[in-house]
Amino acid sequence: MDMKDGVTAPMRIRADLAICEHCDSVHRRGALAPGEAADCRVCGATLYRRSRLDVDAMLALTLAALIVFVLANAAPIVTMQSGGVTTRGWLMTIVASAWDHGVGPVAAIAAGTVFLFPLAQLALYLFVLLAVKLPARPRGFVAAMHGLRWLRPWSMVEVFLIGILVSIIKMSSLARVTAEAGLWGFGVLTILLTALSTFELRELWDAHDA
Repeated sequence: MDMKDGVTAPMRIRADLAICEHCDSVHRRGALAPGEAADCRVCGATLYRRSRLDVDAMLALTLAALIVFVLANAAPIVTMQSGGVTTRGWLMTIVASAWDHGVGPVAAIAAGTVFLFPLAQLALYLFVLLAVKLPARPRGFVAAMHGLRWLRPWSMVEVFLIGILVSIIKMSSLARVTAEAGLWGFGVLTILLTALSTFELRELWDAHDA
């Protein structure tokens, strides 16, 4: 806070400075080429980076991820054949089965980290990317950006995918397990979400302010 004539004034945000999250060193921001990253001179941690993607590419990836998300949840993930009985599993049926077997917290975490949080993250990406294209900042832009920053660590589709693959390997000795389109959809979704996560949110602020 700055003092002026005995009155406390809000501190001005310096967009040209970057603070290291690990050692709190302050650095002046410099221009980066696509794909480059700036490291802290004190501890060597990454300060910020510039993605190889631009806003148009991010928007295309987000739309593709939304389509893949719908397809991955609409199609079965695995098919299991045992004793002449064929069982297909969708994401929601797997979550419901976990809930019915008394592991409600696990079912709730799976529903949140694999369905609700990724869907909310993609919806917020779509909103802020479209907002960047507009001449004026729409209402809710700031809240959407903060929500997007909060949701990023909670999207764990890749963890779910690894868990399903491990389960398929373990169940293959007991039954015939076949990977279905939903599993491939979650694999593609993992790649798209990983690509989106490489984009620095600050670049969206800068692009919109520009």
